[in-house]
Amino acid sequence: MIRAVVFDVGECLVDETREYGTWADWLGVPRHTFAAMFGAVIAQGRDYRETFGEFQPGFDLYEQREARAAAGRQEHFGEDDLYPDVRPALAELRSAGLWLGIAGNQTTRAGTILRELFADDVDLIGTSDDWGASKPDPLFFDRVAEVVPYEPGEILYVGDRVDNDIRPAVAAGMPTALVRRGPWATIQWASEEALRLPAFRVESLSELPDAIADFNARARRPSRTTG
Repeated sequence: MIRAVVFDVGECLVDETREYGTWADWLGVPRHTFAAMFGAVIAQGRDYRETFGEFQPGFDLYEQREARAAAGRQEHFGEDDLYPDVRPALAELRSAGLWLGIAGNQTTRAGTILRELFADDVDLIGTSDDWGASKPDPLFFDRVAEVVPYEPGEILYVGDRVDNDIRPAVAAGMPTALVRRGPWATIQWASEEALRLPAFRVESLSELPDAIADFNARARRPSRTTG
C-alpha cells in the first residue's frame, strides 16, 4: 500500500518558467533561444546545465547563482509560480490520511522558500543541499527512505523526470508517478522507461488521490487461490 507521497519540486510543484527566463536574461540571450537550446540539450540526453555552457563556455552554475544573488537577482519563486493543482491535491491527499513530503534538488535558499510556502501542508521538506546528495544519486533516495516513517515500497515519489526522478526512485524500491508537464516530461513521455517504470502516469496532480485510493484498494483485496 502507498502510505506516503513525496514530491519533486521543479516542474512538479513549481512552474520554473520565470526562473529559466531570468537565466536567459542574465546570459543576455533571447528567452525563446534559451528555451530552444534547453529543450535540445534535454532531447539529446545531456545534463541540462550544459545549456548554459552553449551560450557562455566555462559557465559555472554555482558561481553564477552567487553572482546573481550579489546583484540582487537571486533565485525566487512564490505562490504565483505554483501549478494550480498543487494546493488542492495536497489538501485532498492530506485528508485521505497520507504522509506528505517534498524533496528535490534545491539550494538552501530554495529550501527556505519551500518551508515558507508549505510548512503547514506537508510533514517534511528536504533538499539536496540539506542532505549533501543530489538526484539521481542513490544516496538522495536513501535519505528519503530514512526520513519517511514507512518502508520504501510504501512511499510514492512524484516527479517530472524519468532520469532524475522515476528511474532512481524505482531502483530504491519506491513506486513512482510521472506527471506530464515541463520540458523533461514533455520530451521523455513516450520513452520506453516512461511507459514502463511509473506506477502512475498523470496529466495533473489532481489525478493522484483517486489513483492512490484505487491502488490501495487493490492492495487490500485478498488474493484468490485455486485448489
